[in-house]
Amino acid sequence: MGINKHLHKSIVAALLMGVWISTPLSAQTSTDSERLDLLFEQLLEAEPGQVARIEEQIITEWGKSGSAAMDLLLRRGEDALEDGAPDVAVQHFTALVDHAPNFAEGYNGRASAYYQLGLYGPAIDDLRQTLVLEPRHIGAMSGVAFILEEIGRPDDALEVWQAIAQITPADGEVAGMIERLQVQLSGEAL
Repeated sequence: MGINKHLHKSIVAALLMGVWISTPLSAQTSTDSERLDLLFEQLLEAEPGQVARIEEQIITEWGKSGSAAMDLLLRRGEDALEDGAPDVAVQHFTALVDHAPNFAEGYNGRASAYYQLGLYGPAIDDLRQTLVLEPRHIGAMSGVAFILEEIGRPDDALEVWQAIAQITPADGEVAGMIERLQVQLSGEAL
């Protein structure tokens, strides 16, 4: 009887933990989406000196999973990347993706880790999923552009940078990437 009672408590605890982990993610409000929409509108009209601040606010919004446990996995993955341990980061981000499959930052973080490991195929797959979940994800788009250039497709990379410029037209770094690739491609055409 004691074993059955213990088993029952374990099952209930596991179910409650599952609900606790997943509920906040699905409970993200339209207010979060509205805040992002407002920030992207500001980004379209921003002066060059305002771009970094607005982009940082967008990144902050993207980093909110709605679950303390998922936020912890995200932080651990990011810390592992900063510590130069992309293999450890992959483990944290994979756990995050497994538990929060609709949280774009899990895929984006894991893509960065795969990229650092030289695993471009899995990185592209995760960047694609990031963009499915958040089509305006500037970081994921930039990651795609960098990989395209590295694998010898600068014309496709240029196209991605131009798409990013449609989202953040005053970003000087994006403009610089476009200009550099245009010069490179015009030189190749000669």
